[in-house]
Amino acid sequence: MATTDFDKLFSQFYGIRIGVIGDIMLDTYWWGHVDRISPEAPVPVVSLDKKEYRIGGAGNVALNLVSLGTAVTAFSIIGNDDDGVILKNLLENNNIHTGYLLNSGERITTSKARIISRNQQMMRLDAETTKDLSIEDENAIVQSVKTYIEVEKPHVIIFEDYNKGVLTEKVIKTIISLCKINNVFTAVDPKRKNFFSYKEVDIFKPNISEVKDGLNILMEKVDLETLRQIHAELSEKLHHHISFITLSERGVFYECNDQAKIISSHLRHIADVSGAGDTVIAVAALIYAITKDVVLMAKIANVAGGLVCEEVGTVAINKDRLLKECKLLLRSE
Repeated sequence: MATTDFDKLFSQFYGIRIGVIGDIMLDTYWWGHVDRISPEAPVPVVSLDKKEYRIGGAGNVALNLVSLGTAVTAFSIIGNDDDGVILKNLLENNNIHTGYLLNSGERITTSKARIISRNQQMMRLDAETTKDLSIEDENAIVQSVKTYIEVEKPHVIIFEDYNKGVLTEKVIKTIISLCKINNVFTAVDPKRKNFFSYKEVDIFKPNISEVKDGLNILMEKVDLETLRQIHAELSEKLHHHISFITLSERGVFYECNDQAKIISSHLRHIADVSGAGDTVIAVAALIYAITKDVVLMAKIANVAGGLVCEEVGTVAINKDRLLKECKLLLRSE
């Protein structure tokens, strides 16, 4: 680690092409202030100061990659609705390629509206379709990824699963197979529903809570020995290459080819953990695609995840700040 040229490494981000497939969402933030209680019910009245739209879900993974300078293409199925129009415009305005993004009359665009006062979330309103894609939509999104691989020849495909139905078992298995045939690296941030569908993926990145749910286990303590046992269980079912598990405030764990370690988190002022997992998978996939160094991947992704937790709401990583932090925190390791 002491000999890593971070400037040279970060300059290589521009040459990487990545596809992100999964549940892309529209995040709406209503910022306001509270001066009184409603006379109609014992609830606060929020006076709206501003309304802001952001890219969420799998789109936030794409946004993090674009912020790092990577060429990114988004794959998902959104609704034929106003939120879908807003979301697509947001993606395009942030230089995320939407040429393969599909619309469906059978679904609505996933939208999450957060009402915030004094930097605290008071309420969240969700509009979403969680049923699996129809056979027609499954075939359409698989064909989109197939064409993208043939035409664009990407380095990486990232699966970002939020259990909203876009990543069905058929879509997952077919696209991983396509990636293997075409020598495209794969990474996944899974959820419980399809937890064990990501067989033979390269990087499997759940958080510790998702691991407990997926394996249906209770953990008295989170230590290296326990996590290595978890990796063995996951490997037996998935036959994947790398386990990369985020441990909340404890940091991250990785194991690859009998090389395993817990990397502690760096001291931060935590404002909001939402979106941190998106940043971690984006950075991990990008660094490993360039270096094939699992240790460097884990350390830089750990720093990145901590940085975005200092911001309120879903915020993409800042490349210059990440570079500065890597030089500061990792130069002597």
